[in-house]
Amino acid sequence: MKEIRESTATSPEALSALTAAAEPVVIRGLVSHWPVVAAGGAGHASLFDYLSRFDAGQSVATVFAPAEAGGRFFYADDLANMNFRGGRARLRKTFDFLAQHADDAEQTALAAQSVPTWNALPGFAEENPLPLLGPEVEPRAWIGNRVIVAAHHDPFENIACVVAGRRRFTLFPPDQVENLYMGPFERTPAGATISLVSFEDPDLETFPRFSQALKVAQTAELEPGDAIYVPYLWWHHVRSLETVNMLVNYWWNPPNQGRGLARDAFMHAILTLRALPPAHRQAWKAMFDHYVFRTEGDANEHLPPPARGILGDLDEGAARELLTILSRVLAESAAAKRS
Repeated sequence: MKEIRESTATSPEALSALTAAAEPVVIRGLVSHWPVVAAGGAGHASLFDYLSRFDAGQSVATVFAPAEAGGRFFYADDLANMNFRGGRARLRKTFDFLAQHADDAEQTALAAQSVPTWNALPGFAEENPLPLLGPEVEPRAWIGNRVIVAAHHDPFENIACVVAGRRRFTLFPPDQVENLYMGPFERTPAGATISLVSFEDPDLETFPRFSQALKVAQTAELEPGDAIYVPYLWWHHVRSLETVNMLVNYWWNPPNQGRGLARDAFMHAILTLRALPPAHRQAWKAMFDHYVFRTEGDANEHLPPPARGILGDLDEGAARELLTILSRVLAESAAAKRS
């Protein structure tokens, strides 16, 4: 596998160039000056003492799996249930458990996931700021032991900063979806659809195309203070390598002007288009390519701007009006199917 390219980006302008290129990069030492990195470097007791200064006592999303899961939060054999349990717990309990079991030869996997620092750790972001992004992009914390997050993607731009422990990232471009063998959409371990392939022991008889994905995979191992930029919808598999690990990440997207979520459009397309006859699907593909996915020229240049309607540049008000119309049409369609 190819090593992920490294960058020295430290400014919003440099970050804009990275997002425009839409290629992953590692930024070594980006947050090595953070107090939380220094605390983690002094040991897990120091890290937990530091975080406890900000702990608001809130319960946060927490998952745990028995030692036989090998740290991999995944499905049970039937793909209908999970091999772990999830709930909510106070961060203090997570800290105590991780400290108590740090030296266990076989660990019960435990992770506090996507912790909203603005609620659960107020003041943390102000003391550990990220120069690449403005304060409106609020960080989330991920704290656990040796856990494995299956390959998945997020509908956001993402910068992930390792502050304690080490993490190994393996990334694939979005077009590798066919070779990663994705699981069900409706029931997932944490909201995102995940790859069914065990990267630690891939079964190439069951998942033969995974070998093709490996040819374009990019990987990097991050130390405390390092950061990685994961582009929008890039698949990423993450393995935490130490008995105590902490990551802080930032999700953001350009302003959407109230236009809804691309995933909603995708799910609606599955509902409405996938079952059409092949010729009909091909016809709609031509329409989508022309009006939605066109990368050169303007599909509406032959129309004067006042006549372009929804095909023109939508301001926020027009976008919200269209979203309201779509919501009403979908509600009416659902009601008609029930009657």
